[in-house]
Amino acid sequence: MSAKSKILLIRRKSRNRFRLKSNSTLDLRLTVFRSNANFYSQIIDEKKGITLVSASTLEKDMKKKLKDKGGDKNAAELVGAELAKRADKKGIKNVYFDRGGYLYHGRVKAFAEAVRKEGLKF
Repeated sequence: MSAKSKILLIRRKSRNRFRLKSNSTLDLRLTVFRSNANFYSQIIDEKKGITLVSASTLEKDMKKKLKDKGGDKNAAELVGAELAKRADKKGIKNVYFDRGGYLYHGRVKAFAEAVRKEGLKF
């Protein structure tokens, strides 16, 4: 990643987070982080500053399903479905989606669609 791309990513990330926090009335934030090899997500309670639910491709169950290919769309869909199931068990139904500085396509889009399909609303 070039220096200019990093700067643009940081700007987009801060701009998105500011808009989400100022426009949202919900206290729960669904965040994602993607690297070349893995995909991570968590639901954070903004008022308390704690993580309520998390899922990633590094978990043993996920690794078995994915056969160590955690950086593709299929992996993002599995993480999204698992996170939504865990959130449902905790009684979480509505969150706001913080995609960070990532564009809404590819793995991030596949993750979001899988979460919505399992019943989590944002």
